[in-house]
Amino acid sequence: MTFKRKMTTLLLSLWSFTGVVAQQMADFQIVPRPASVVVDAAHRQLPLRAIQCITYAGDEEPMARNARFLADYVKARCGLQLPVAPSAPKKTVAVRLQLNPQIAAEGYAIRADKSGLVVEGGTPQGVFYGIQALRQALPAAPADSVSLPYVSVSNTPRFAYRAMHLDVCRHFFGKSFVKQYIDMLALHGMNTLHWHLTDEQGWRIEIKSWPRLTEVGSVRRRTVIGRNTGLYDDTPHGGYFTQEDIREIVAYASQRYITIIPEIDMPGHMLAALAAYPELGCTGGPYEVCPDWGVFDDILCGGNPQTYRFLEDVVGEVIALFPSHIVHLGGDEAPKTRWKACAKCQQKIAAEGLVTAGGRSAEDQLQGYIVRHMVRFLAQHGRRLLGWDEILDCGVDSSAMIMSWRGEGEAVSAAERGYDIIMAPNSTLYFDFYQTPESDWSKPLLIGGYSPLEKVYSFEPVPATLSAEARRHIIGTQANIWSEYIAYKQLYEYQALPRMAALAEVQWVAPARKDYADFLKRLPRLVNIYQGEGWRYCDAALK
Repeated sequence: MTFKRKMTTLLLSLWSFTGVVAQQMADFQIVPRPASVVVDAAHRQLPLRAIQCITYAGDEEPMARNARFLADYVKARCGLQLPVAPSAPKKTVAVRLQLNPQIAAEGYAIRADKSGLVVEGGTPQGVFYGIQALRQALPAAPADSVSLPYVSVSNTPRFAYRAMHLDVCRHFFGKSFVKQYIDMLALHGMNTLHWHLTDEQGWRIEIKSWPRLTEVGSVRRRTVIGRNTGLYDDTPHGGYFTQEDIREIVAYASQRYITIIPEIDMPGHMLAALAAYPELGCTGGPYEVCPDWGVFDDILCGGNPQTYRFLEDVVGEVIALFPSHIVHLGGDEAPKTRWKACAKCQQKIAAEGLVTAGGRSAEDQLQGYIVRHMVRFLAQHGRRLLGWDEILDCGVDSSAMIMSWRGEGEAVSAAERGYDIIMAPNSTLYFDFYQTPESDWSKPLLIGGYSPLEKVYSFEPVPATLSAEARRHIIGTQANIWSEYIAYKQLYEYQALPRMAALAEVQWVAPARKDYADFLKRLPRLVNIYQGEGWRYCDAALK
């Protein structure tokens, strides 16, 4: 029996044993904060037990799925099993899920009165977010004790791109956790998962045309103990996702209106690939799947024609698995040490007429050549390249999207030049940082840094110095969790929660309506769901 079911059974047993039914009201003071909550002045109520079924109208399959999700949530929270049907007689007291073209695509509206409950959205996705709002508003109590106020609620997200990042490379997390993580994003009204699938320490996606990537590159024979101490555990660590696993996870995410953006980092962070195919490196190796953390000199050889075939083959298989319009190809932390000494790279630089200019070395220009090659390749397949902000140093044009992690300065400059930007500054939105003071030695060993809940909540993705035209290029924001020091799912949960809730408020709520003290008052309703799901979270800000 799952933790959630055990808790529900225990609560229902206690309520039955005492014979006392304390009335509890649904409360729409939730996270993210709705744009509007208007409660009936006469304090009229809709008893949950009066609701007879859940109906859906509109886009049949997604709306039917939404209805089943809601039925599951109501049963888990309140022990009430509501049947699901396309329609019901006119006077039936029901939850009615329906589309309303007057509402923004991802927006929702909820209305409760004597006729029942209506959850509307501009699209099925908007209806789904309304369902998540209702899920959070309902108390964990038996249905006989629960009422909904006559109320009107509405909300629309501020940003179109609302994401979290998942690193399965440094430490491997399998299919069940990836699905759980998707559920966590869905609860918080997020619509994108940035899935980091390849790195120095492990290659995690099956590529059939290059099988040694997983045969060799998915397993490291040892892992450093602590922060690059020179001591190792001498224990193999590995795992990867088959293409069938990927399809299953992509479908699971799609059902929850989450797009998965895959990341294949290049030309750096490639030691796992070089261990499998040493001929792709400048020196020919030998290489090993990296047991340490950090940035390393060995990267793909920019002068080897086989490198370009490798990249096209890998990315070709990736885009066949992921329907996302955006594909992340990294581009960060690629030292040029090997390229400067590599005859093939220098020949390529000469052949392409790449020269030092504008503060960029000829080797930087070679990386730009690789990135532009992949921009064209993706465009030929109807996709768009997203990269870390280092690709700005390589002369890439604004057809590429930028994920800004090094600070506001790069984002401001790029947005003013017309690049679309996703804000992910490491100083605030790296959730592998501590969320309690690092001096508290009872906490697990992490990479360092300090980004507590209030700092995340206070983050403003649109820099004040941007021009009005440039502001529209800030398309959204995400938090990243790198897993060098996060080996267990419980710790990954703990690092994400409740900071994910603070980020959700940043993603949905206009700055003028944000209030940290008010957020803390609303947060316990969300934490109650964390507890019911058995998810670990940091309670430092809740004490």
